[in-house]
Amino acid sequence: MNLADPLPVSRDRPANRLGLPPLGFGAAGIGNLYAAVSDAAAREAVEAALAAGLTYFDTAPHYGFGLSETRLGAILPSTAKVSTKVGRLLRPAPEADPAAERHGFVAAAPFEPVFDYSYDGVMRSFEASLKRLKRDRVEVLLAHDLGPVTHGADDAMRRRQFFEGGYKAMRALRDGGATDAIGLGVNEWEICDAALDEGDFDVFLLAGRYTLLEQTVLDRFLPRCAARNVSIIVGGPFNSGVLVEGVKAGAHYDYGPASAQVLDRVRRLEAVCLAHATPLAAAALRFPSAHPQVVSVIPGLSSPAQVRQALAWAGHAIPDALWDDLRALGLLHPDAPTPRAAGKA
Repeated sequence: MNLADPLPVSRDRPANRLGLPPLGFGAAGIGNLYAAVSDAAAREAVEAALAAGLTYFDTAPHYGFGLSETRLGAILPSTAKVSTKVGRLLRPAPEADPAAERHGFVAAAPFEPVFDYSYDGVMRSFEASLKRLKRDRVEVLLAHDLGPVTHGADDAMRRRQFFEGGYKAMRALRDGGATDAIGLGVNEWEICDAALDEGDFDVFLLAGRYTLLEQTVLDRFLPRCAARNVSIIVGGPFNSGVLVEGVKAGAHYDYGPASAQVLDRVRRLEAVCLAHATPLAAAALRFPSAHPQVVSVIPGLSSPAQVRQALAWAGHAIPDALWDDLRALGLLHPDAPTPRAAGKA
């Protein structure tokens, strides 16, 4: 069964100027994030997604240091929609241990990623991405991993480099038709909020910050996006795994071990889902799609089984009472929209 559009996202909502499908394919996994995936297995995962009707794939040069883009370029038809990222250049690293984990990627390509948000750096990164992807353009281009959590003491310098250089390059690429939309692809909503004051952006890919587990972006950031008609792509809908793994030893949150506080909240979410015969992961995957600024949700996928599982979760019928109970228990932000059964507000 083709379940490409199981999430209830309206195609005519104002924010979806890009025409992105409600469910996409996060391609960090086929760049060997945390575990090696063979070329054959990566191909099988992408082919399974295409066969199921998924048409949007998000990647980046950082994912396997070119590996994810190269694998997608070998498989994707020209009709697929693609987002990729700029902000790092890949320097040859022939001395790199081919089996070692580097920056979270295992058995990745022999390159070393180096941050570069300059005008020239963005142009060079984009050109290299197009070659790996075997495309002459992409639908969405995102500046990758800006923000103080990523850059620490270098944050002010990196931000200045981007807005004085890389941002202008992205504007030129959009103006020239090499991409339909520009934005940021980050884990930190605050840098997106600041970017609204600095430039003209179409979309933000925000990972892990608007999920069933946390919704503080509703206080300020998402209302500002609504006022500016800026689209949101939700990455990391499972908060790095804890909303799939549930409360268990070794559960992951935000790329690290989940804290006791996080696990306690997940335990409460799990209990409500269990009471309504709904997998926690299904509720987590469906929840972000209800917000009118969210145009696509992109779980990370790296195997046919994960593709099938994501489609099953996305298509799971969730009773309205589940959302009502979560709100009554204070587990949802008061302003959080929730998916409702057809015909209900």
